[in-house]
Amino acid sequence: MFKFIRNKIKLTRVCPFHDKNLETPPNQILLDSVPYIMSKKPKAMQKLILLSCVLILLSCSGKGQSKTTKKNKMTDTTKVIARTEEQWKKILTPEQYHVLREKGTDLPFTGKYYLNKEKGMYTCAACGNELFTSDMKFDSECGWPSFDKEISGGKIKKVTDYSHGMVRTEILCAKCGSHLGHLFEDGPTLTRMRYCVNSTSVDFKKK
Repeated sequence: MFKFIRNKIKLTRVCPFHDKNLETPPNQILLDSVPYIMSKKPKAMQKLILLSCVLILLSCSGKGQSKTTKKNKMTDTTKVIARTEEQWKKILTPEQYHVLREKGTDLPFTGKYYLNKEKGMYTCAACGNELFTSDMKFDSECGWPSFDKEISGGKIKKVTDYSHGMVRTEILCAKCGSHLGHLFEDGPTLTRMRYCVNSTSVDFKKK
């Protein structure tokens, strides 16, 4: 059956995942060949060939959808929380709202987690998103809790901050968009990163 199709319309491949260099899309080749096949074959054979064409097209389409779904699954690691500022004001304390939503800054050497040595997990104070582990924390002597890396999976969003006449990298919670602090490339560890974080921006879950 398919030998006949190849001889007449030179169909060498029928799925775009096998050969991306086809000048004409394979599904178009199949559709264009249907009238020719229908005019040459008995009715039983016509139905069989037509059914085969439909199954091949569905197979190609299914592979494309499966590939897209898998890709989205891999990249979508943090579900975004969308709240109005009025809602945040009801959820957060005035101090938390100022730092997390208005991009305020704790006074240096005053934060409750600045000298924290306990083992556990640091999470976003606004939404609970896991950001850092205690193993990532180091004593930077800068006055704020500092970490040399973040938990993988797109937990933190980085944006350029031009405020106060400086160019810095601001770090935000990727889940709720709350302000965490800033990222500097002057850390003493192998990563050379220093995530300078406000104590008010995070909560701590002890192990």
